Amino acid sequence: MRAAAQDEDERTRPRGRWRMLPWAIVALWVAVIAIAGPSAGRLGDVQVNRAVDYLPASADSTQVAEIQDTLPGGESTDLVLVYHRDGGLTAADRATAARQTAGVAGAHTLTAPPRAVPSEDGTTLMYPVSTTEPGQDDEARTAFVDDVRERVKGDGGLDVEVGGPGALNVDAQKVYGSLGGPLLYTTAAVVAILLILIYRSPLLWLVPLVVAGVADALSMAVVHGLNRGFDVTVTGQSSAVMTILVFGAGTDYALLLVSRYREELTRVARPHEAMAAALRGCGPAVVASSATVAAGLLCLLAADLTSSRGMGPIAAVGVLCALLAMLTLLPAVLVLLGRRVFWPLVPVYGSEPKRRRSLFAAMGGSAGRRPVAVLVTGGVLLGALSLGAFNLPGDLKQEDSFTSRPDSVAAMTTLADAYPGRSSQPITVLAPTDRAGAALAKARTTEGVASAERGRSGGGWTELSVVAEARPESAGERDTIHALREGLDGSHVGGPGAQQMDLETASSRDLGIVVPLVLLSVLLILIVLLRSLVAPLLLVAAVVAVWGAALGIGGLLFEPVLGLEGTDPGLPLLTFVFLVALGVDYGIFLMHRVREEARRGAEPTEAALTALRTTGGVIASAGLVLAATFAVLTNMPLTSLVEMGFVIAVGVLLDTFLVRTYLVTSASVALQRKMWWPGALSRPPAAPAPREPELVGTP
Repeated sequence: MRAAAQDEDERTRPRGRWRMLPWAIVALWVAVIAIAGPSAGRLGDVQVNRAVDYLPASADSTQVAEIQDTLPGGESTDLVLVYHRDGGLTAADRATAARQTAGVAGAHTLTAPPRAVPSEDGTTLMYPVSTTEPGQDDEARTAFVDDVRERVKGDGGLDVEVGGPGALNVDAQKVYGSLGGPLLYTTAAVVAILLILIYRSPLLWLVPLVVAGVADALSMAVVHGLNRGFDVTVTGQSSAVMTILVFGAGTDYALLLVSRYREELTRVARPHEAMAAALRGCGPAVVASSATVAAGLLCLLAADLTSSRGMGPIAAVGVLCALLAMLTLLPAVLVLLGRRVFWPLVPVYGSEPKRRRSLFAAMGGSAGRRPVAVLVTGGVLLGALSLGAFNLPGDLKQEDSFTSRPDSVAAMTTLADAYPGRSSQPITVLAPTDRAGAALAKARTTEGVASAERGRSGGGWTELSVVAEARPESAGERDTIHALREGLDGSHVGGPGAQQMDLETASSRDLGIVVPLVLLSVLLILIVLLRSLVAPLLLVAAVVAVWGAALGIGGLLFEPVLGLEGTDPGLPLLTFVFLVALGVDYGIFLMHRVREEARRGAEPTEAALTALRTTGGVIASAGLVLAATFAVLTNMPLTSLVEMGFVIAVGVLLDTFLVRTYLVTSASVALQRKMWWPGALSRPPAAPAPREPELVGTP
């Protein structure tokens, strides 16, 4: 017995340098995280989340914000203090409002004394308040808004709300600042639950989860460096998506590697040799798929929107850091832990895997019997679902940006109801000082303008505050902004309403530029990887159809079921990039195995069904994990994140269980060798040359 145990130890113990290599890799990662940790912790300090920070530098409203920074006092913080009582304000309410606003003026340096603007129905008092006291310091702005809110309070039925652009920006900053911890914990918990269900092991699930956490820390440090070194814009949205991608894509790569490693352990005695075989087997597909995803995401660098342009490299960093960790740190840890990490389902050397009835074999069989019918039915279904995109709600307004109602949004609603003929959100015009008088006179006579006042001057520019008759972000306010931009030559028109208009214009432009770039880059990479033209075209067409169907499902559910009142302007572009890149990712996993089987001599139908049977379970698990991680975004307090998470999660599920399982498999069966045209696999194998007859009995 002892001799047999010694033989087993000799057979499984690493030899020479292999014994130290996993330890060296782990030590290297520990050193990297020790160095990167401080930078990762400072990522939140460089985030920007104001609407103007998302806009391109060429936008008119961006020019206004930049010029305002050069005026005396810098950028102003504009608030509106709202006092409201449903039955009408009393004399005591008006005295309270006057006393509290005087206290605000006494505690802070305001650009003008607060002046009450009563509503016609007598239910509301509005006090516009503006200050340059906080300068450009976000923390100081937040402290100013918090102090104002502390000083103005109502009681006995008097409602007091603090709104305006300054309060809205502070509320958005707080929401984005609160995302990091809950998002990370929720994502980790969701991934942990799914891994426990998939692996059915008390230990194995923890290994890829910890490795994904390490990759997330590295990605945050790298992104912080990109911001410091190359001024890459970091937003709360891009940081959230990066974390989701690290855990989602990283866990997908781990599932593929662990599945292949478990398989190799039944054929190879030593864990390090089994891991080397696993890396040789699935490593190229994982690297190719992650490179394709990164290439698709980097196409966002062509976007005009600063936020989208920053999203590209940030998301690509997340994918590449996940890849690096899963192909180096994960194998090292698994080798060090040995076979026991799989307990209680330990793969035994020399054993045969249990033959189980495969769901994907049955699904592949049904797709293989009537491939054309399955293709047509699936295509019609995706096309019908895509029609729901026409039901998407209109562009998202600032007041609908939060899934809950912060104080600033409540103030906007109160003001819109109490002042139907006057906007509570000024339009800011920056006019050349030598023409400021003429610009002010022109603004006052512009259709849709209720009032216009002259403000600060400096650096050759003069600030004009224009109040529209229409409510904020309404069609009437848009018409007024258009009229001001057309009528005031040489001036810039900005403010929250103008920023939203510029955001929508830039998003439309980016959709027309980035979408063709993504399609072209992904298609070229697939052609090189698959040595074919037909298969790549099919995969790209499939993921585009999935994107349309996912958007259509969003259109059917956003407003009627989920109560979302608007659609974020960047939703079509960002969901397209992610669904195309990630959908092709799964397509590579499947088609790589089909190609492998075909090169071994399998007939096209056999190759397609074998690939689905052997990879379907892993791809399904990976798709569930990725969809679940993006679904975490639907629990966030921002409408834009809810919509993005919903569309991508639904798209990944459609891609995993409809397109990969049925449509791609059916297409492979229907097209046979034409799937690989014009590559070598599209041609039937050459028949063996006839053997020369042997001449018997001749000298």
